[in-house]
Amino acid sequence: MLKAAIVVLLLATVVSLFSGLFFLVKDEGQGSRVVNALTLRVILAALTLALVAWGFYSGQLASSAPWHF
Repeated sequence: MLKAAIVVLLLATVVSLFSGLFFLVKDEGQGSRVVNALTLRVILAALTLALVAWGFYSGQLASSAPWHF
């Protein structure tokens, strides 16, 4: 369940990033929609980072990198 939430948040971050780009091109930088979209992107990225940290702390996520052992 945690992995699915992380994937959903990553996808929402990408959507927010492209909506900010769309608003930047459409509004030519004269509106607040770009700032709102990028603020949302930062919040989503922080939530993603917090979920990943929680996953490692709780043991639900683990590293399988060969140099980790």
